This record gives sequence, structure tokens and C-alpha cells, in this order.
Amino acid sequence: MKQTDPITVRVGKGGQKDAALSLASRLGVPLSETDGGGLTVLYDASGVSLTGYGLTYRGDFSEMLRRVTEGRLQHEMLVRAAKTKEEAPTAADATAGMGEDSFLLAAAGYTVTLFEQDPVVAALLKDALRRAKKDPALREIAERMKVIEGDSVTLLPTLPFSPDLIYLDPMFPERQKSGLIGKKLQLIQKLESPCSEEEALFSAALAANPKKLVIKRPLKGPFLAGKKPDYSIEGKAIRYDCIVIQK
Repeated sequence: MKQTDPITVRVGKGGQKDAALSLASRLGVPLSETDGGGLTVLYDASGVSLTGYGLTYRGDFSEMLRRVTEGRLQHEMLVRAAKTKEEAPTAADATAGMGEDSFLLAAAGYTVTLFEQDPVVAALLKDALRRAKKDPALREIAERMKVIEGDSVTLLPTLPFSPDLIYLDPMFPERQKSGLIGKKLQLIQKLESPCSEEEALFSAALAANPKKLVIKRPLKGPFLAGKKPDYSIEGKAIRYDCIVIQK
């Protein structure tokens, strides 16, 4: 986890104290009765939120509905890159973040295992998914998503199955520019740094024996770990490099 910002954990009215204590323990900080000077993770009746610097962020998959309804899903670049003939495809998202891309894969029919190594992001993601599973409009998609907290470089090779697809979205510096991300997501960016272990991430993905890798990159950026894809799907600012393992 990026350690440039102090993190405070506190419980508000109706919050899950046990979950807050667990997170505080993993972060090595005590529970606080007040917000901190940097980032604060708040557990209250609404769930889990991240606040700081005048901003508040809470994961909300309902914001993704417009992208998966009324025929829009098939036009998503990631869904086009992940297209498969498998009847019940499986995927692993090695760099889940707040799970938006995994949600697209799940909407396309994949059962997705999401790996997130930052404990704060994982807590926000798990809470967003918990609430999504209670929403009739989101439940069917959310039920195909499972979050595992931990480093995918270590955990991917231990998967008890060989996924049809592994998705890699290592953050890249271009995405750090404030013009490219929402202000609320800048709070998340304070927790996680761009991937510095590209070779290790790529090798771990291969070790999981997938049928296909899909890698998100800046449009003009280099190939991940220098590995040339079989083909790419390009947009205005990003591209998806696709490597077919089992041809």
C-alpha cells in the first residue's frame, strides 16, 4: 500500500465495529473517535466510505448500470476483448481496484474472482459488492463477483481452477493526471501506486494457466513486461492487448 497519507479508521452510528477493528489491526492503527488529518475510513450505517481533503468516496455499482443496459454492454471495449464462446466462462481480475471492469465482465456472463491487495480499497470494494447484492437491479451481476484480499502475484498461481480469462489493469502514470480521473477517485489513487512489478504480474498470470490474457494499457504506452499481444482493441485513450494462450 502507498504510505504517503496517514490513515484513520473510525466507527460511526450503526457501523460494523468488528470489521473496523479488523481493518485497523491490518493497518496497525487504533480505532479513532474523530476523522484524521489525512484519509479516514468510516464505518457507519450506510457502509464503508473513504474521506479526506474535502472529498468523500463510497463504491456504488449502480453507477455502472447505464453501461450494461439498453444494448450498451456489447459496445464496451473490454467486453469485446473478453468475448468468448464458453457457456459459463470464468475470469480473474488481478488488479481489481473498485471493481468496475470486473462488473462489466460479470455482466457479460463471466464469474469473476477479484484480487485487491490494498486493505482499504478491498474494504471499500467488499462493501460496495455487499450492497450491490441487495439491489434487485444489480444482484444477478454482483452474485458472479467474489473479492479476495491479497497480492495477486502470490495468489494467482494458487487458484484452484484455470480461468478462461485473466484481466490485468496495472495503473499507469498517465491515469494519475487529475483531468483523467474523477476527484473522488483521486482518494483511491492516494492508496495505490502504478505497478512496479510488471514481469512478476505477467508471470503470475501465466502461471494460473488461463486461456487468454487481456491487458489494459495507455493507447501509446509500451506492452506490459514487453510482451507483444496477439491483437489489440484500441480506443481514444486506452487499448486492450489480448494474448491468446490456448489457441
